[in-house]
Amino acid sequence: MKKSKEIDAYISKYDGMAKQRLEEMRVILEECAGDAEEKMNYGMPTLDFYGNLVHYAAAKKHLGFYPAPSGIKAFENELSGYKYSKGAIQFPFEKKLPKTLIKKITKFRLKENDEKRKLKK
Repeated sequence: MKKSKEIDAYISKYDGMAKQRLEEMRVILEECAGDAEEKMNYGMPTLDFYGNLVHYAAAKKHLGFYPAPSGIKAFENELSGYKYSKGAIQFPFEKKLPKTLIKKITKFRLKENDEKRKLKK
């Protein structure tokens, strides 16, 4: 995955746990979605793979992860320990990022976007 200078700049605005979690999320996503493109969208770091794949952003006390409503719904049973809504999951800074869960959700979204792409052909 080619690193986006815009995302570098976004992450550099933060310090402490926010910066650490942003950097960790970026590595996790690169490990499981290396073919996706990094870009800024809606003011957030975004991965694009035949359309928006996932977004993430720092908030005051958590890292927001936005895998689209389908990504939330498919893994709702595994999200019981986190605050979440129709399209967003909050990972508190004081907890380690759930690397395995983030990868599973992202891979689900990769498959979903790839299937949509194939249907458009």
